[in-house]
Amino acid sequence: MNDDYGVDLDEVYKVIDAADVLVVRFQIIQQRLLVDFRTKPGIGPFAAVVPRAESVEDRFRSIKRMRPDFGFPEKVMSFAWPRSVGVMVSSGVWQRVTDRLATLAGAEGEAVAAEVLRDMEAEEKSEVASAIRGAETYQTLWERQRA
Repeated sequence: MNDDYGVDLDEVYKVIDAADVLVVRFQIIQQRLLVDFRTKPGIGPFAAVVPRAESVEDRFRSIKRMRPDFGFPEKVMSFAWPRSVGVMVSSGVWQRVTDRLATLAGAEGEAVAAEVLRDMEAEEKSEVASAIRGAETYQTLWERQRA
């Protein structure tokens, strides 16, 4: 395990390189990163920020709905990312995902990666703001004083 990131980056890279379908679970945001590296002529890879699945079966069904031109994946590989999206970028993990998408789909793969990165950053920013405000499932350490 790499103490700077809380995960073994070599193992994370192996998962990214080997996965047909990858799911990344974040500690800060509830949504998941889903990357389907499978391709067919005329159909490139897919990446998106998706809701958390209720079960493994639910995840497989959701992948089938999002990628109807493909069968159910043989397996879905996953890892937990214990840090922020920014640390995912600075660690090189996001670049590894981007490089694989670009290898499969060129500039279109890079564009998909850039869009998904913006989505992940926006989700994280919203979640942190919710935590600060004490919204929904969060509770602040202080109470607002009413005048």
